[in-house]
Amino acid sequence: MSSSTVTLPRQALSIGIEGMTCSSCAARVEKLLGRLPGISRATVSFSTESALLESDSVVDLATVRQAIEKAGFHVPEENRVLAITGMTCSSCAARVEKVLAGVPGVVSAVVNLATEQAHVTLTRGVPTSALIEAVRKAGYDAALQTEGSPATAASVRQGAEWWPVAVAATLSLPLVIPMLTDLFGAHWMLPGWVQLLLATPVQFWLGLRFYRAGWKALRAGSGNMDLLVALGTTAAYGLSVYLLAKPTGGEMPHLYFEASAVVITLVLLGKWLEARAKRQTTEAIRALQALRPAVARIRTGDGDREIAIDAVRVGDVVVVKPGERVAVDGQIVEGCSHLDESMLTGESLPVPKQPGDRVSGGAINADGLLLVQTTAIGTETTLARIIRLVESAQSAKAPIQRLVDRVSAVFVPVVMLIALLTFGGWWAYGGDVETAIINAVAVLVIACPCALGLATPTALMAGTGVAARHGILVKDAEALEVAHKVTAIVFDKTGTLTEGKPQVVALESGGGDAQCLLSLAASLQLSSEHPLARAVGKAAQDAGLSPTSARFVQALPGRGLAGEIDGTHYVLGNARLMQERGFMMDHLADTAKHLEAEGRTVSWLASEGAQAVLGLIAFGDRLKPGALANIDCLKQMGIRTALITGDSRGAAHGVATELGIDQCLAEVLPADKAAEIETLKREGYVVAMVGDGINDAPALAAADIGIAMGTGTDVAMHAAGVTLMRGDLALVASTIDISRRTYAKMRQNLFWACVYNVVGIPLAAAGLLNPVIAGAAMAFSSVSVVSNALLLRRWRPVKLDKRKAT
Repeated sequence: MSSSTVTLPRQALSIGIEGMTCSSCAARVEKLLGRLPGISRATVSFSTESALLESDSVVDLATVRQAIEKAGFHVPEENRVLAITGMTCSSCAARVEKVLAGVPGVVSAVVNLATEQAHVTLTRGVPTSALIEAVRKAGYDAALQTEGSPATAASVRQGAEWWPVAVAATLSLPLVIPMLTDLFGAHWMLPGWVQLLLATPVQFWLGLRFYRAGWKALRAGSGNMDLLVALGTTAAYGLSVYLLAKPTGGEMPHLYFEASAVVITLVLLGKWLEARAKRQTTEAIRALQALRPAVARIRTGDGDREIAIDAVRVGDVVVVKPGERVAVDGQIVEGCSHLDESMLTGESLPVPKQPGDRVSGGAINADGLLLVQTTAIGTETTLARIIRLVESAQSAKAPIQRLVDRVSAVFVPVVMLIALLTFGGWWAYGGDVETAIINAVAVLVIACPCALGLATPTALMAGTGVAARHGILVKDAEALEVAHKVTAIVFDKTGTLTEGKPQVVALESGGGDAQCLLSLAASLQLSSEHPLARAVGKAAQDAGLSPTSARFVQALPGRGLAGEIDGTHYVLGNARLMQERGFMMDHLADTAKHLEAEGRTVSWLASEGAQAVLGLIAFGDRLKPGALANIDCLKQMGIRTALITGDSRGAAHGVATELGIDQCLAEVLPADKAAEIETLKREGYVVAMVGDGINDAPALAAADIGIAMGTGTDVAMHAAGVTLMRGDLALVASTIDISRRTYAKMRQNLFWACVYNVVGIPLAAAGLLNPVIAGAAMAFSSVSVVSNALLLRRWRPVKLDKRKAT
């Protein structure tokens, strides 16, 4: 949580408070807040769960929050997204971010130039109007971002209008023709008054946007690209008007109308190309939003009828005809078909579905009529969550961007100082004010911070967008930036490297009935959803057994479970559980060792009443297709691999040996998995954890980056920085690859954005660039970094060795 000190000149600040249970709580908080420095009056309302603070001096919001939380209550936070219009460069973004962070009650603000969005975290109760007013005072405009609409749709459309560029080019072309004739030895020039008529509309009509934006920035005490363009072109235009009006004895003076007009034309062209390119970086979001049908066909007692998608409720039965998109998340209650889920998971082949299977909204029904019972609607659907993840990642600010922000804060003032020094130096050195002005204009024009501001966010948007299309969902920018540095990847076993669908392959009774052993195990696990429990249940069903429900069933994390059947207490679990409970396993030890050597998972059943082991159950689980190829690919990428599991040593080492995994950690409790991750980190590795279960969540959170299999639990996906929408292990290597390529694009863009200015500004100051060339270079710099980022759209997932993929 960041602290912020704000000045409230006789203003009131409303802060939400959670946890108050009665009016005495409100009175206690009110008393505490009233004692804080800078607060003249505090009014706490129990009914609205808020505090109104009045002050005419400095208030430290961190102190206010600390006092409330120390009293045992909580200050809730909420997030709002604003669509910002009027920003033209990184200096604008930094300015908006600064003013939003200064609004009382704002905890943090992140502004993304590429998406033209501001993500604001604030205490509950702060009105949106306060945020919008702050942005407007800074010289820009803002509007609350509505659900489901691209943040930059309006501004991108406005920026992509082509007619100003066409008009400006038409008016500027006659001014450029004389320059071209000089190259062929002809010296022809338009009359001065014709040049004035052509240049004036370009300068003050088509270029009016630069004056407006520049003035707003200047009035707000900052500078931006528009200010540089406005000052530079006005200087060239003004000098030309002065020379045209100056008596010359009938000789035509050299005018610079073409410099001012062409610079504005080139900048407009650059912004148009830039807007078109930026629009392509948001295609991933628009493509996902297009998957959501507008209507759904529900089945009622009176027949089928179509209703708006927002009117569908959980429990409604939705009819999905062949060729239609599934409208909701739900479970198939009738019908069989194949679904195309490529836009959601990246899986190219249709997936077979039957009654009982879950489906996600946005998938295309290929060939059968389906009846789907709705389980999730609105923002809780898989599609909505995917869109939120992609939006969050694309709007976030990568850590590498922090350096850019610091540079942008001082960039424009430094450029203006360099331009003044250029003007003064040339005037003092040569005594030619015309040359001095033109060279200063060239400095102002070429120094565009636009490319610097677009360098990292456009690469990030392109990278996360193409990753999402192939089933890789990146939660935030930091996750993508960290992934390229990964040097060790730790895998869970069941459901990650294996299919997670184990089968009972052996029953060994300690002298009793194997069928009785299976029946008791099935009874203990009757209500469990664990993969091993499902395997036992299926084996009992195939054997025609009818297990009874056990009483007092207790899960023993990382060990097994215990329960009572017909008055007898039983425990079912791994060898560690048997050892902890004092059971002797000697009579079946050789059998268990042999099964584990074959890579089987062994569970033991014991009776606490008889203090004896009744027998063991062995499970087999097939490796996922591509597991061996994926481990081999990671090794070729220079990444160390490890296996961490709560399974027995024999089963774990069998899998690790078969796949060629470098390190195997077996019989690790869920609580200890995170500690093993920390050990690897202390050894100097940048660690990624790949898992899919609830027990993997602590390890996913402890790793430098967590990678959750989308076929697993929601808990695992919430704890991870990256979610793989299908259980294809090839996506693990692909995640590292797209991260490396995206980060490379960020560095390339930052390098070229800096090179333009590091090389261009000295050349302009030395008089080696005229304003027209400087304008062209400035326009090209912004377009080039966006175009370079868009090359990421060609990325395809890593191809595994086909010989090892099966």
